Amino acid sequence: MTDTSTDTAALATLPGPGVRRRPATGAWALWIGRRLLLALLTLWLCSLVVFLATSALGDPVRAVLGKDYGTSPERVAALREQLHLDDPVLTRYFSWLGHLITGDPGVSVASGLPVGELIGPRVANSAVLVVVAALVMIPVAIGIAMLSAHYRGRRADGIIQVVLLTLAGLPEFVIGILLVAVFSTTVLHVLPAVTIAGGGAPPWSTPVSMILPVVTLVVAVAPYVSRIVRSSLLEVLDSDYVELARLKGVPESIVMRRHALRNAIVPGVQVIALQFAWLAGGIVIVEYLFSYPGVGASLVDSVRNSDFPMVQALAMVLAAVYVAVNLVADVVSILLTPRARTAIAS
Repeated sequence: MTDTSTDTAALATLPGPGVRRRPATGAWALWIGRRLLLALLTLWLCSLVVFLATSALGDPVRAVLGKDYGTSPERVAALREQLHLDDPVLTRYFSWLGHLITGDPGVSVASGLPVGELIGPRVANSAVLVVVAALVMIPVAIGIAMLSAHYRGRRADGIIQVVLLTLAGLPEFVIGILLVAVFSTTVLHVLPAVTIAGGGAPPWSTPVSMILPVVTLVVAVAPYVSRIVRSSLLEVLDSDYVELARLKGVPESIVMRRHALRNAIVPGVQVIALQFAWLAGGIVIVEYLFSYPGVGASLVDSVRNSDFPMVQALAMVLAAVYVAVNLVADVVSILLTPRARTAIAS
């Protein structure tokens, strides 16, 4: 007699004719939707912190007018009306948030121009600087990590690690000052110390003036990425399947590129994303140092001038970039990890 208990149990676990399995695309859509909701929640919390922080700095009208605060009551009244300071805090917050969502971040107190018109070109300039620095930094950092992993335990690896640790311990403004001292003074004097863009032209119209800001950002960020990727490479190079590839006679360069780097790049993606997000905030000091007309220099000027609408808008731009970069990094990490993809689709 044939035992059908196993077959019956197996058939019982299969979906009936009217039941369908959830497709993988549905699981992905649910996962991405959840991440987007978390990103929006993060941005909302950032907006709350930014608004409350700027509101807690005191009377913005007094900060803007300074000594003229007590001598021009008409201007005081006009500024208070412009900033809606007579309304309750929650009313002002939701009014500002509503205008921000609709693309109207307000009017600059210092210049009287719309904030959107003022920060638009600055955001584009900073985006170009960050993208160029990232395009240079990623291959350089990964190349250094591969070179260090190839010579691990040797003198070359030790020298590379000492240099990386030294550079990682230097703040970006120190790196920028050293580069200016070497390449823009009597030592070599081959590169301009500040960004040159005359006639309202974008800074990339004079590429030579962007070299020092880009190099400063690359030198400040690349050591962290290189060290993380190197650690992942060393772990993968000691694995069994890499050793099996070596025993099959696969050249070491192919083992490094096709077997080790593909599996070690996932932790590097998260680090690159964090450093890329840091670039969005780290450019504040670098742009100010090299007089680069971007978000960083504009933020410093707005804080100096007590231009609260500009400060709020620029802070939200930086927060949005940070959240967006981390969201993209999560998606890329999932795509590069088969086990994670299977867990989401199941």
